Amino acid sequence: MQFTTLTVTAERHIATITLNRPDVRNAFNETVIAELTGAFRALGDTPDVRAIVLTGNGPAFCAGADLNWMKKMAGYSDDENRADALTLAQMLHTIWVCPKPVIARVQGDTYAGGVGLVAACDIAVASASANFCLSEAKLGLLPATISPYVIRAMGEQAARRYFITAERFDAAEALRLGFGHGSRAALRQQVVDAGENLGRQGQVGVAVQKEHRDPREVGHRLRKRRQLVPCDVQVFQLREVSHAVRQPSERVAADVERLQRRQPFEAVRQCREQVS
Repeated sequence: MQFTTLTVTAERHIATITLNRPDVRNAFNETVIAELTGAFRALGDTPDVRAIVLTGNGPAFCAGADLNWMKKMAGYSDDENRADALTLAQMLHTIWVCPKPVIARVQGDTYAGGVGLVAACDIAVASASANFCLSEAKLGLLPATISPYVIRAMGEQAARRYFITAERFDAAEALRLGFGHGSRAALRQQVVDAGENLGRQGQVGVAVQKEHRDPREVGHRLRKRRQLVPCDVQVFQLREVSHAVRQPSERVAADVERLQRRQPFEAVRQCREQVS
């Protein structure tokens, strides 16, 4: 894919998506939204990619929505505004359910929709210079589309505070809230280790957990996936999911026992029949 607002690179099974509009502090408009959605879909479907890093070029990670884009939106009809909001919601959801682990590497200012981008990622690491602000209230707006992700990431009570006050908070406070997960200084080795470790783990299990975040649904969804893998890998993935959600269901246990009793090719044949 060709991008005008992003750069995409890959090294050692780790892809890096870089917001590349430093002149506007990596603020996003309709083009950025479309390209981010396309990039995450493409990398999510790329077998050699095991983890994705999202970062920004320049002194800021992301300043939220581009003001010129927002001015243009002021003249939109109600239907046009709804369609525009839907594209933003689709971008955030695409990141949220991307089958590969997504790590936000944050530096400098991260405002409004930029906070939503970080919240949609699985892991967030920030430099000491990082500052976060849900600044919509200062403009008479609501952080509507990003709010489900922000609330999940930092907790309802903290989100209510920052939604209302539009206060800035730094990387240390983000870490205290659970919104961040570590310092950017240690990121490079952490990402390399994550990529190598994920190469030895069941990627189907990771994908299903991300697609269906409710632990009660994971075992059921895994059984329904139309993806055929050898018997021993299926057993491993069922056990992996069961362990990860800490709710080993009777259905998962029964599937493991059934697969272990059969020869591999017979198990695959039976799986084909079940998902046909």
